[in-house]
Amino acid sequence: MTKILYIEDNQDTAEAVKIILTNAGFIIETANSGKKGTALAKKGFDIFLLDIMLPDMSGWDIFATLKKEGTKAKFAFLSAIPVSGERMNELKKAGVSDYITKPFTKEDLVNRVKKIAER
Repeated sequence: MTKILYIEDNQDTAEAVKIILTNAGFIIETANSGKKGTALAKKGFDIFLLDIMLPDMSGWDIFATLKKEGTKAKFAFLSAIPVSGERMNELKKAGVSDYITKPFTKEDLVNRVKKIAER
């Protein structure tokens, strides 16, 4: 089973994503801050889903911290902030598997997370 950690400060969004991905067969935990998320990360996850705008640190900072620590997990961002194709190419080179823009459909989220898990 694929284990996912979703770091998101909006409790409603975090709970909705957790329900959707649990129903799709994933094991998912959530954290509502970067500090809690990076502490939980030590438990070992296959995929990290990161919000960018968090109260204590950005999703970019979490990504950089976990990469520096040598995690082999995959990363995707779930954000309301759109990115250009050029920026997405830069992110992929840095090790980001996907960038999912909010709002997203349940089907799109599940399909994209499945693709990340299969890579």
